[in-house]
Amino acid sequence: MARVLARYSLKIKEGEDVFIDGEVDTLPLMKALYREVLELGGHPHTVIHDQEFKEMLLKRGSEAQLAREAPVTRLAAEIADVYITLWGEGNTKALSNVDVARIGARVKSSAELMEIFNRREAEGRLRWCGTQFPTHASAQDASMSLSEYQDFVFGACLLDTPDPVAAWGRVAEEQEALCRELNAKKELRIVSDGTDLRMRVEGRRWVNCCGIQNFPDGEVFTSPIEDSVEGHIRFSFPGINYGREVEDIRLAFEKGKVVESSATKGEDILRQILTVDEGASRVGEVGIGTNYGIRRFTRNMLFDEKIGGTVHLAIGRSLPEALGRNSSTIHWDMLCDMRDKGQIWADGELIYRDGKFLI
Repeated sequence: MARVLARYSLKIKEGEDVFIDGEVDTLPLMKALYREVLELGGHPHTVIHDQEFKEMLLKRGSEAQLAREAPVTRLAAEIADVYITLWGEGNTKALSNVDVARIGARVKSSAELMEIFNRREAEGRLRWCGTQFPTHASAQDASMSLSEYQDFVFGACLLDTPDPVAAWGRVAEEQEALCRELNAKKELRIVSDGTDLRMRVEGRRWVNCCGIQNFPDGEVFTSPIEDSVEGHIRFSFPGINYGREVEDIRLAFEKGKVVESSATKGEDILRQILTVDEGASRVGEVGIGTNYGIRRFTRNMLFDEKIGGTVHLAIGRSLPEALGRNSSTIHWDMLCDMRDKGQIWADGELIYRDGKFLI
């Protein structure tokens, strides 16, 4: 896994400053990546987190302490050539009882750093990739044993193929052809159970996700024109945010902004997140999952948003590579199943039905 990340996803070069950021539970992968960076002639730097520190700050910290940015994160945002994020908490529910407003205050502390990070990435001066290390907590969320979850993760990463790099190369070619088709489209309409949503995408870029920035991967996405989203959407699966599950989310949009929101569980959390900042109630991303090897919902959006036959919508921050302009400290992906009579129309043409592209 470390070899494919270092040599395919990030293409680390001699002399580059490489920051490896992860929880203490991800140390086995962090060490393997450290070794790969050294072999490639890079300069590895580690940023190691422990959930208990995060919990202590969020529960006990003053307003000033929550608002204080981490100097090491600023340094990384300003000088990193490569940044690798390793997800893999020992307890995915550790922050479930923390006030969402305090989490929002902490997230806001990194707003300026995110702008630096995103700008350098858009300029081609910073490469980033995030991946999941299998932990007991994530296996429990997915209703699997650890060994089953390890097989699931490594299989989704195509690491069980004879040549994973060649396998991802084929994914890249197929999805690049799909993106060329989608880049010519001006307007989308997404229709499924409880969903009829329209948006304009003219002048935006469809991005081919083939294992470069997320690992594993398998999606195409863009950022809709910010004031163009109209209609309503129902999300088939729970929305997961800081360990909390928000179920049966329904959103209605007018002129790109959420005007109605509801959930059968966690509605207060949903509404708090939508009001974190001005951009949190607008759409930053619309994506279509293309990884048909991922067939089950695992409560981990790194995998779930890639499920072949699903569409995901993210409220909040746009992604610069898609040419989006919405600014927010939030980027929350939510998932809609399209495999049972779902449709996507583009400029009046049916291009997707029952979870599969027709183009």
